[in-house]
Amino acid sequence: MIDFSGVRAGTQSLAELAASLSKDDLYRLNDELVDAALALLEQAADHHVAFVARDASAEGETGWSIAHVVAHATASSEEGAAHAAQLARGIPVEGRSRFEVPWESLTTVDEVRARLEDSRRIRRGYLDAWPSQPNLDVAWDVIPRFGPLNAVARFLLGAMHEDGHVQHLGEVLRQASA
Repeated sequence: MIDFSGVRAGTQSLAELAASLSKDDLYRLNDELVDAALALLEQAADHHVAFVARDASAEGETGWSIAHVVAHATASSEEGAAHAAQLARGIPVEGRSRFEVPWESLTTVDEVRARLEDSRRIRRGYLDAWPSQPNLDVAWDVIPRFGPLNAVARFLLGAMHEDGHVQHLGEVLRQASA
């Protein structure tokens, strides 16, 4: 798994992390993220899917369920992959490219697993859409703290977000099982 700790700590930029990575690394990262979430779900039962965990960082909001975490995390990664495919083709990104499956529609562990596998396939499809010589000069520059992000870095941003939610998923499952 790619180590995002430097980016999270502010000692490394996403662009710096992306500089040494290839599209093959992104395929591997995509699979590792989905596989990590699926491994956590091995301990889940259907009644855990809608359990809303306590979240001290939610600032007055309720916590999230397994279904909510997975729907949100996969939507973020899919948007990152969609933007990355566009950038790799030399096309600037304008606006959002996000669809989040309604988390309330995920009511069983099998449905959550299917959402993860569908997301894996979608993201791989976006990577498949990259030209053999991706354009890494066109950048997306919408979130100032991350700076300009080329195709690789934009994919990483979605993956980093999902990586945090995989950890979140583990905590929700821990609470649901207690």
